[in-house]
Amino acid sequence: MKYKKKPVIIEAIQVKANNFDRICDFMGCTPEQVQNPMYDFDELGDSRDPYLGVVIDTLEGRMTANIGDMIIKGVKGEFYPCKPDIFAETYEKL
Repeated sequence: MKYKKKPVIIEAIQVKANNFDRICDFMGCTPEQVQNPMYDFDELGDSRDPYLGVVIDTLEGRMTANIGDMIIKGVKGEFYPCKPDIFAETYEKL
């Protein structure tokens, strides 16, 4: 048998080194950060990437959304990570 995915509108945000506050607002909570062991400050005092991603409690267990990954809000309000190439193949921007 063949099946077709039902068209569903989702919300998503991309994990970036500088948008942790936006991720918290999007998820309505403060997810655990995956810390960058190389986090420090450069010679100008600017911080380098402070974290490598966030840990998300999904319906399938704890998963990590790394920098560059998308965090998708599912149809029942659940969250899960998605690699950017898979996201681009599966979703289009409205």
